[in-house]
Amino acid sequence: MHMPPIVTAAPRRTDLARSGRTRALLGIVLLCAPWLAGCAWLEQRQREIALRPSPTQAAHVEAASSLWRPGDQQETLVLTSGERLAVWWLPAAAADAPVLLYLHGTFRNLYQNAPKIAALRQAGFAVVAVDYRGWGDSSPRVPDEDSIQADAQRAWALLVQRAPVAARRVIYGHSMGGAVAVRLASTLQGGRDYGALVLESTFTRMPDVAAAAGFVGRIGAAFTTLEFDSLARIGRIDAPILMLHGDADRTVPVDLGRRLRDAAPPARVRWVEFAGGSHSRLQSEQPEAYQRELAALIAALPAPALAAAAPAPPVAPAADPAASAALATNARKTRPAVPAARTAP
Repeated sequence: MHMPPIVTAAPRRTDLARSGRTRALLGIVLLCAPWLAGCAWLEQRQREIALRPSPTQAAHVEAASSLWRPGDQQETLVLTSGERLAVWWLPAAAADAPVLLYLHGTFRNLYQNAPKIAALRQAGFAVVAVDYRGWGDSSPRVPDEDSIQADAQRAWALLVQRAPVAARRVIYGHSMGGAVAVRLASTLQGGRDYGALVLESTFTRMPDVAAAAGFVGRIGAAFTTLEFDSLARIGRIDAPILMLHGDADRTVPVDLGRRLRDAAPPARVRWVEFAGGSHSRLQSEQPEAYQRELAALIAALPAPALAAAAPAPPVAPAADPAASAALATNARKTRPAVPAARTAP
């Protein structure tokens, strides 16, 4: 699958993201980092402020009500620890549609990500989406990098069950979720396990995001315990990579996206830079360009008949014993996408 290297989308409107506060908060909390090694409370507080997990609120559910289609399911995976992991299964109208794993970033839970998920469905993807523990309907907790990654791996195992044709599986990550996606994809084999990787508004390493916030952030970046290091892993990706980034992104400066692009295998990357594009709203700021790139990615995947003819790989095990045990011994609980029905109307 060949992907042209670089294109630039035409501008539509300026960045509306209110992200300066995000970087300011991150810089402030990282200023306390010299004490983190000796104080577990401060280390936990750093994660809480930097990652900003958002449990579900009634307003979130109401705002996402237009997302649901007939057949959509919200599932709860009960882990051996007793914790809950919320996973959405959002099938496409076409039975042979590619299936995309949706990995969100900091702060917004799945309900709050409904507009972006809707845009991905509009492009033709079926979607498996996960709220890491700490977000949405999953169990409350202060997450860390490893807990987030373990939850992504659990969701991936569910996607593999839903999508037996490996070459039609796509891994997608936005912002921090891009780092989660890169780490997951770096443990898999392109073609055998999945077909493509999509990264939107993603950074090199989380300390680089802090450093970009200014003097305070640069001090804290040297001490933070959060890495999310895609720079060290993206060179191992052996599948096509579509990278989308707005050049007016005030949360993850576009220079960080360009650096990550330059560290990836050159022949595998298609870089799309949206002039005037923000951090979280590319799908609504420049919808034509956004949909065009996703449609081109789907068209470049192996055709359903050809992909189905390839030998099916074994189901990848979950990344940790707790996940394996949960998938093997705990029943998946399905609840309606709309409380009054088992499936969305």
